[in-house]
Amino acid sequence: MMERNLRLVCSKALHEDAGRGMPPVADEDGYLLDAYSRAVSGAAEKVSPSVVNISVTQKAQRRERPGGLPSGETQGTGSGFMFTGDGFILTNSHVVQGARKVEVTLPDGRNFRADIVGDDPDTDLAVVRISAPGLEPLCLGDSQLLRVGQLVIAVGNPYGFQCTVTAGVISALGRSLRSRSGRLIDNVIQTDAALNPGNSGGPLVNSRGEVIGVNTAVIYPAQGLCFAIAVNTAKFVAGRLIQYGRVKRSYIGAAGQDISLNRRVVRYHDLPVSKGFLVTQMEPDSPAARAGLKEGDIIVAYNGCPIAGVDDLHRMLSEEQIGVKSSLTVIKRANKREVEIVPGEKKTG
Repeated sequence: MMERNLRLVCSKALHEDAGRGMPPVADEDGYLLDAYSRAVSGAAEKVSPSVVNISVTQKAQRRERPGGLPSGETQGTGSGFMFTGDGFILTNSHVVQGARKVEVTLPDGRNFRADIVGDDPDTDLAVVRISAPGLEPLCLGDSQLLRVGQLVIAVGNPYGFQCTVTAGVISALGRSLRSRSGRLIDNVIQTDAALNPGNSGGPLVNSRGEVIGVNTAVIYPAQGLCFAIAVNTAKFVAGRLIQYGRVKRSYIGAAGQDISLNRRVVRYHDLPVSKGFLVTQMEPDSPAARAGLKEGDIIVAYNGCPIAGVDDLHRMLSEEQIGVKSSLTVIKRANKREVEIVPGEKKTG
């Protein structure tokens, strides 16, 4: 009797769904289909038509082999998704970086040559563009509204298997991930939705099908440790790439390493940090060289904000600091001094 009543409830729910315009489902399927399954399948159906496969031919480094690809030339694949109706596609920088040719295959089988609009290795994001009719862009969500434990769905092309869907939850928010350029990417989303090679650049979406991240990395051999660039970061970077072809950042032209400070020096100068950035090398005619920074100087603050290492310094050197007179607090041996510096624009390419 209980099973019969449960089937009647499910059947009623299915009829209600049909009245709301949802596709009909067989009674036996509806009996098994729970809220979680509906959320995943609904989001996947909404998202999949906008997820593309990206095929890349890397630049040749040596002369051609007879009858084949140029020696040293490689091919790779990744994922991406359309975020505008006029052909702009978001993907990972490491998918298209150094590409000689980029081709995009849509879920309906159409294939197009793509142009790289811009590439930002510091956030592992890139924008490519195709010219094609009938494109379906995805809606970009707001990563500030995310909560740990929230359902997420990843769509991509792992190992070339087109539009593969995996689901999981947000495991953590606010992670930092080291990009291939050496900078830290902040506000990274950690998820246990399974990712594999080829998923890179695909969307991470919520149950409504809104993009909340761009899938970028997994940690091997761990399981369930997957990462996505937050969509709010992607919005900013994509806008800059479309407008300028790059993301502008400031730089001072100093190389070095993180270092721990002597405890007596920290106490004597009442420093808010116990670490700093030790300058070991400077570019000729760089902002650091012009400001009189010396090898062996330890930077402990930028415009009064504590600097405990290179990652803190990178965060301070944003686009807004280009050409703006700033101050560095520097320690050398037991002496502290202030250095005026005007950061320049970081060169790319």
